[in-house]
Amino acid sequence: MQQSAVVVVADKTSLKRPFIFANAVNMALCFFMLTMTVAWHRELIQAGQLVSSASVVILYILEIGCLLLSVIGVFGACRGKRWCLMLFAAGMAAASQTIIVKTALSYQEVYEKGVVREESKLLSMMPLSGTSKGNRTLLYSIQAHFKCCGLIDGYKDWGSTIPASCNCQYPGKCIRLRGSATLGAPKNQYVYQEPCLPIYVSALKRGFSLAMAIQFGSGVFWVILLVMSIKLTVQIKRKQEFMALLQSNRYVPGAF
Repeated sequence: MQQSAVVVVADKTSLKRPFIFANAVNMALCFFMLTMTVAWHRELIQAGQLVSSASVVILYILEIGCLLLSVIGVFGACRGKRWCLMLFAAGMAAASQTIIVKTALSYQEVYEKGVVREESKLLSMMPLSGTSKGNRTLLYSIQAHFKCCGLIDGYKDWGSTIPASCNCQYPGKCIRLRGSATLGAPKNQYVYQEPCLPIYVSALKRGFSLAMAIQFGSGVFWVILLVMSIKLTVQIKRKQEFMALLQSNRYVPGAF
């Protein structure tokens, strides 16, 4: 009975497994955020849009740094290395504070500038009948994805040539072009009734809100990991002190 009691007290690190599991989730989250950041950065570069290099660098440092910190934290938890957990706690404290403050301060600016920039980009393509081939390709994909046609006045924005991406096969979303309502359009053709601009802008707003929510939620999650690492460090310290006490007293379990 004494031997069992000693083992239970000496191995009391109850946060070890939850901490390792939480860090596995964090590594997956950081990898997902890093993938999104790379895709967003590449899209901005291809579109020739200016973006603050400092903001991009901060995101890369936070995401890659937290990914590496989780590896260090898991190693420290598995091997009982308190210095690893202390390093993890310090890194998570800095990362969580940075991303929470950055998200809170930049939300409105990023939200408004991002939406206005994309809306202005689409409006600059008007009239659609004379827009470039690259713009047409973009508009075709938007129309096919969001089930809409044109930007402001629907199919009328395309003038005499309505693209195939406007063809509608979904009841409730279609409008019927009777006779020669539009030059060059087949008689009784069905096209999407709703224009794309309000639908696309609404989707952009949801996307920005979701991205900011993920960033803010990540910061809160990192605070939770920070608290867990501190508590686990205390548990490991108590375990080590207990084992040291046993050795100093030369206690042999089961000897009595």
